[in-house]
Amino acid sequence: MTRDIVLVGNEVNELGGVGRWQTSMARLFAERGHRVTVVGVAPPGAPFDLGEDPPFDTLTLHRERPSAPRRTRGLRRLDLAAVRHEALREREMREAAGRLSAVLRARRPGATVIVTQVWAMEWVALADTSGHTVIGMSHESFDTSRGSSRFARIKEHYRDVDRLLLLTREDADRWIGQGFNHVGFMPNPTPLRSPAPSPRTDATVVSIGRLGYEKGVDMLLDTWAEVVPRHPGWRLRIHGAGPDEEALKRQCSELGLDGSVEWAGRTEDVAGALRRSSVFVLSSRGEGFPLAPLEAMSCAVPCVAFDCAPGVREIVRHEEDGLLARPGNVLELARHLDRLLSDAALRDRMGERARENVRRFSPESVTDRWERLFDLLER
Repeated sequence: MTRDIVLVGNEVNELGGVGRWQTSMARLFAERGHRVTVVGVAPPGAPFDLGEDPPFDTLTLHRERPSAPRRTRGLRRLDLAAVRHEALREREMREAAGRLSAVLRARRPGATVIVTQVWAMEWVALADTSGHTVIGMSHESFDTSRGSSRFARIKEHYRDVDRLLLLTREDADRWIGQGFNHVGFMPNPTPLRSPAPSPRTDATVVSIGRLGYEKGVDMLLDTWAEVVPRHPGWRLRIHGAGPDEEALKRQCSELGLDGSVEWAGRTEDVAGALRRSSVFVLSSRGEGFPLAPLEAMSCAVPCVAFDCAPGVREIVRHEEDGLLARPGNVLELARHLDRLLSDAALRDRMGERARENVRRFSPESVTDRWERLFDLLER
């Protein structure tokens, strides 16, 4: 059955986990014969290349990133600048929502609208979605949402969607406890399809992620300072960019790690970066269902990670295909890294098991689950 599917996110092709997931799912749906459109609210700050002739249409609602709401000072009627700012912002939002409504009206009745991020849901809530199924998603754990402003916005904007999708059963159960009765869960597919495995011969530990507070690279550097004196031939290669880059490089120098840490910048060749490594490390403070460990396991690279979210322990099976440390426990993460760096046979055994186990999140199996969900919501 051919369906009309519209994915609505913050950006069409922002470099990052959700943007890569969105593009991957758009391609997978298109491969099944569905008519797919990807809509972004704003132009991306750090775009990635969609390639030549992507099998889906794209639309960005705003030419520039919309301004944030401005709080009024004192009596609202006297703060004329804030009042004018809010009036302009609301008018621009409604005009952009009108453009989204036009896209949805051009689709056949019964189209499926998948809202990948709660900020984008604010525009979908203003648009005309009548006759279509709306699925709202949160790509982070319940605890990460609860610690941010997104928690209240999910409660406000996702209350009336046809289905609220989380990434794991555990996160779904937590939202059910908040009074939501239309909740399901859907894992992310691994973005890599049968990549060549790493030979695990390079004395390199790799990290891939944004250089921001949530990804915990500061804790990774503290961890590496504990590990590298016992493994002087090894290097830590960090792929990524972000607001904390300069502070992290200063920390690296202060810890005396400049000779063993490589700042490799952003990469679109994730498989190549993983094949040049023997261990992958995830030092995040919070996650949803992270793509990077899925990619590492697809390349037969064992993972060491903080057990910071249900999605992480759903992916990595402790003592089977990787090792998990308690969230934020730098010494425990260091012990796990030391163990893998000291034992090539253990790296090989866990790496091969990881490549086998990650197949349960193959693009084909996850897309099948989406198709079953579409069938259920259409009944």
